Amino acid sequence: MTALGALIRRDIRIAMRVGGGALIGVLFFLTVVVLMPFALGPDLALLARLGPAILWIGALLASLLTLDRLFVADQDDGSLDLILMSRTPLELACAAKALAHWIAAGVPLIIATPVLGLLLNLDGAATLAVALTLLAGTPALTFTGMIGAALAVTLQRGGLLLAVLVLPLSIPVLIFGVAASNAAIDGELAFGTPFSILCALSLASLVIGPFAAAASLRHGLD
Repeated sequence: MTALGALIRRDIRIAMRVGGGALIGVLFFLTVVVLMPFALGPDLALLARLGPAILWIGALLASLLTLDRLFVADQDDGSLDLILMSRTPLELACAAKALAHWIAAGVPLIIATPVLGLLLNLDGAATLAVALTLLAGTPALTFTGMIGAALAVTLQRGGLLLAVLVLPLSIPVLIFGVAASNAAIDGELAFGTPFSILCALSLASLVIGPFAAAASLRHGLD
């Protein structure tokens, strides 16, 4: 547990540095949300109706933008070889790295959501509903994306392969995240059903993601 805690703290410190990736994700998220009102025009009702989908798409793309740093930096400086050779189970090390990535890159997106919701004409309750769904769903984006990040490192294909692998796996999270947000805002559908599925997707990715990423790293870097 001491080694895992040290790994989490190390990855968070690296991500928070200038050029570490966390700030890039937030700036990209901000850029997507700010540009949408210019693209859609001054129709405030349309912005409010599309607001949850815009916030979710921005969070998805911002998360994808920073995933390539999950293992690449460790491979470049040799840290990944030390992690593979350590006595700490590789699955736990992968889970720790994904948790650190979510704290550094995912949590700032959730914190920024209430502010950015104002640009999309969302009221306080609607913005908090979207933030709640992002809190439940962004772990699934990180732990699922970790599988693609591990494959991208082992196959030396970089960001293009990562996008091809991760985007199809992220579609269910996007669907139920937007559905839960709209259910909380409109009140026409039950909020609990899509939100429960969203939480289940995060829990499933938390279990499957570290094992799949560890298996990919073992077979690809041996």
